Amino acid sequence: MIPILNRINELSRIERSIGLSDTEKVEQAELRTQYLQILRGQVFSTLLSVSIMDELGNDVTPKKLIDKKNANAQ
Repeated sequence: MIPILNRINELSRIERSIGLSDTEKVEQAELRTQYLQILRGQVFSTLLSVSIMDELGNDVTPKKLIDKKNANAQ
């Protein structure tokens, strides 16, 4: 689990119940930005491990993805 997710959820509960202070609103925005960066990194890592095969078993992975895999491997 992503460590900052607990704090994001806590701030969300506070926001629904009593509202957030200005400081908490800033913290919430920063945490959400960090969370999205983490998720995008995970998706990117997953995509780098994907190969696309056609029905005949030929690798038809787009060149752009292959180039990214090679760049990341170095």
